[in-house]
Amino acid sequence: MTRFDLSPLFRSTVGFDRLARLLDELPDPTDGPHSYPPYDIETLGDDRYRITMAVAGFTQDMLDIEFHENRLTITGTVGEAPKQDRKFLHHGIGNRTFERSFQLDDHVKVTGAALKDGLLTVDLIREIPQELKPRRIEIQKGSGDNLLGKAKKMIEGSKSKAA
Repeated sequence: MTRFDLSPLFRSTVGFDRLARLLDELPDPTDGPHSYPPYDIETLGDDRYRITMAVAGFTQDMLDIEFHENRLTITGTVGEAPKQDRKFLHHGIGNRTFERSFQLDDHVKVTGAALKDGLLTVDLIREIPQELKPRRIEIQKGSGDNLLGKAKKMIEGSKSKAA
């Protein structure tokens, strides 16, 4: 980790290795907002997202998209350009190899990608498993003793079924 020393914090915690790894993988602030290639991240709904990247001059064969352990990596590879005697007055079209990574939240999956008119779009969706979604607990009338007795009967009933 080059920017922060959090070792004192991690001396007294257990199981926060993922947090340390995420902090290590933060983007370098020296990249700035004008790093290559430019991209947009937009929300299409509550659990749908789209990354759009300007990759003018790249063909589908020159691009590679990989998703592994919540990290989406998009790589563009430029082959050897034929040597030409060209004199530029201004050379502003970026046509160079790149690698751009995005750290995705848990349960965010890539649903598809498309390349059209020099724009690469990658669609994402967040699918939270049913057991992790919040659920409503019904409040029953009666005393806590009533509920405790019901729970005890349920436990005793499951023991007799298991035997």
